[in-house]
Amino acid sequence: MTTLPFDNRDGYIWFDGAMIPWREAQIHVLSHGLHYGGGVFEGLRCYDGKIFKLAEHTARLLDGCRNVDMEINYSADEVNQACLDIVKINNVKNGYIRPFAWRGPEDMVISARNISLHLCVAAWEWPTYFSGDAREKGISLQISKWKRPAPDSEPVHVKASGLYLVCSIAKDAALRAGFTDALMLDYRGHVAELTAANFFIVQNGELHTPTPDCFLNGITRQTVIEIARQKGIKVVERTIMPDELNSVQECFATGTAAEITPIGKINENYYQVGPLTKLLISEYEKLVGKK
Repeated sequence: MTTLPFDNRDGYIWFDGAMIPWREAQIHVLSHGLHYGGGVFEGLRCYDGKIFKLAEHTARLLDGCRNVDMEINYSADEVNQACLDIVKINNVKNGYIRPFAWRGPEDMVISARNISLHLCVAAWEWPTYFSGDAREKGISLQISKWKRPAPDSEPVHVKASGLYLVCSIAKDAALRAGFTDALMLDYRGHVAELTAANFFIVQNGELHTPTPDCFLNGITRQTVIEIARQKGIKVVERTIMPDELNSVQECFATGTAAEITPIGKINENYYQVGPLTKLLISEYEKLVGKK
């Protein structure tokens, strides 16, 4: 199936407070955010037209903007309403919503003090991120040579656009090598996350996941931990070393786009899509309204 390019679609985009035709939602090539990574974004899903955890995603967007000195002139209620409006006007039933804040084109210097701030929200129909037989067999991961940075070197807990350059490089390298995605270590050599999803393993019936001290503590990650604890499953947040991946029973990825996606292979290690992963997928789908 051919996918339409994102600059040539029907519908509307909420752009600085106004609904404009999709193809007219453009910025200048010398926008500060394009050249210096001055952007913060969110990713949300809607199921049967209902946005999952809208308030939590909007709060993270606004907190992220403040943390990188981008105080956008919109309240949480206004951002929430923009998301609701764009889903309705584009008639998105089961899809993805992308709010994005960025810096404008007033000056081409490192300092952003006198640069305007902008916000848009787009929404489109989008199925599960990992398609095909990913649910039955799991995706494959290559451990990347690229690492997640230390928390004193980048705003690691913000969905800042510049932080995703290394993720893009890592994923493309993994795809060229025949894998689905990359598993990234952190600056200390600990297991961290995928390029756009958090990571879990199953050991002796317990759920283990890396401590999110240098990467995003995803909203889906938090949701899965809540579900697991409600089901009486012990959850351990801790340091996970790469050599532990030789002996885990199950592993999976979580994220707004990925939802809960089983992992069937990491480098040369193979895994079964086991009962705990299947249980969490089922419970998550009930929660979001897919069942």
